[in-house]
Amino acid sequence: MRRIPLWLKLTHTSFVAAIIPAYLRQYGWRNFLWFSDVALFATVPALWLEHRLLASMQAVSVTVPETGWTVDLVGQCFRVRLIGLADYMFDRRIPRPVRALSLFHLWLPPLLLWMIGRLGYDRRAFRAQTVLTSMLLVTTYALTEPADDINWVYGLSGSPQRSIHPRVYLLLVMLLYPIAFHLPAHAVFSRLFPSSSADIKTVEYSR
Repeated sequence: MRRIPLWLKLTHTSFVAAIIPAYLRQYGWRNFLWFSDVALFATVPALWLEHRLLASMQAVSVTVPETGWTVDLVGQCFRVRLIGLADYMFDRRIPRPVRALSLFHLWLPPLLLWMIGRLGYDRRAFRAQTVLTSMLLVTTYALTEPADDINWVYGLSGSPQRSIHPRVYLLLVMLLYPIAFHLPAHAVFSRLFPSSSADIKTVEYSR
């Protein structure tokens, strides 16, 4: 039985098709290595296949950092810079339509949470996403420059850190991501959501 409506699959896919050329022109292909962009793209097959593990992995990956992005955006709307994640949303050198596209950071986590509410939360997501995160961080380190500041593989403040060896810092970042981002989300999702479609049906029948 189809659990995700066709209109939602088409809408999300169309948005991704629109954002790719706009981001390519403005930021270049390396920008797509950001975890938020990876989650945005991965949600396309997750929607069409109604793939529980893939949806769960993306929810584990981005819910916590995207919440930080949202808090920072709201703060900066009131001239309070809390984290700096949303600085570029107020950069007038970036065209407004391109900045408007970045508002997907607001609705992507709710979409993913809705998906795992419908499909169930796959508890393998924490381990699988941790492996994928490590691979993506190494790839980002290999393919980007420190000035790109993508996924914070060179530093947290927008410039490369110089306190420790860059590869040691990368290893620390690889440890930090699952502890700070994935584990809290996994713990909450494991409590809030059914683990399978069978569990969802059981809940529905018990009402």
